[in-house]
Formats: sequence, structure tokens, C-alpha cells
Amino acid sequence: MKALVINCSPVRNGATSEIVSIISGELGSRYDTKCICIDDYVFAFCKGCRACHMTAECVMDDASVIKDIMREFDEADIIVSVAPSYWADIPGQYKSFIDRCTPWCNTHEPHASIKPGKKGYAVALRTGPNMPECERLIGSIEHFYGHLEIECVAHLGLTSVENKEDAKARKTEILEFCKCI
Repeated sequence: MKALVINCSPVRNGATSEIVSIISGELGSRYDTKCICIDDYVFAFCKGCRACHMTAECVMDDASVIKDIMREFDEADIIVSVAPSYWADIPGQYKSFIDRCTPWCNTHEPHASIKPGKKGYAVALRTGPNMPECERLIGSIEHFYGHLEIECVAHLGLTSVENKEDAKARKTEILEFCKCI
């Protein structure tokens, strides 16, 4: 089985990447695990043209980048999205990716699709103590998963995580979460 762990942050070496590292390290003993960082990909914002509602294909010049990421989703059995809070929501880069996945959205026909039977997990982190903010991020990720027909299995919210050291201090909690993956 294959696991895909996504760093949904534009910061490649911060607290989010530390959590991705902990999760992928733990999953690596049980699954063929791959990590990607959303900021390693360059793509434009969705223009809302809705052409994909008729063709299941994006007409923008950089559509191949989104297809590359969706190929990673298609190849994985398990998908774990790890997102920090940016003003009480997922980072703009990840939101832009989600918007560009409209061709795969199950709310219109025709639509592209990924293989069925995938399990999705969401991890949200924020610097402050407000857990409802983490729940908002988790809700965004799980909503996205739902439109891709990925089963939402479990999630984890981590508050008071500002840097790598704070993430490392939560390792036991993160590893405990990994037991359900």
C-alpha cells in the first residue's frame, strides 16, 4: 500500500514539515510513503471559467502541474494532508490547488476521477490555543476529500505549535494519531 503525505504549507522547513516528517517516518515502516510540498509546484489561480464542467479537463496552460499532483493522489491508497492555519484557514497555495481540482469534483458530469477506496486523514496546526480554528482547517480538507470521494477517516488538531521545536514536543501525540492510519 502507498501513502501520500502532503505538506500544505508554503514553508518547506517549518513546524508543518516537522509534523510531515514524523508522520512519514512512522508510516514508512508500514507503507510505501511519499511526501510532497504544495509549494514545490507552480500553478495559477483557477479563473472560474467552468470549461472543466463540460470536458473534465482544465483549459489553463499549466493544467499538467495539477494533473501531476492528482497522479500522486491516484497512486496513493492513503492521503494525509498537513496544513497550518493562515488567518484561520488553509494556506492560499493549498486552497489554490483545491480550486484547480474542479475537474475531479464529483458535483458535475463529466468529471475526472481517481481510483476509489482511498482513505484520507487531515492534520491541522496553529500557533494559538484555539481548537475551533484547527477544526475549520480540518473541515476544508475533509470537504475537499469528499468531493474526490476519498473516505475521511480521522483527523488531528494541534494548537500552540509555532515552530519545529513545538512540533517535536508533540511527537507522542502525533505518533498516537498515526496508529489509526
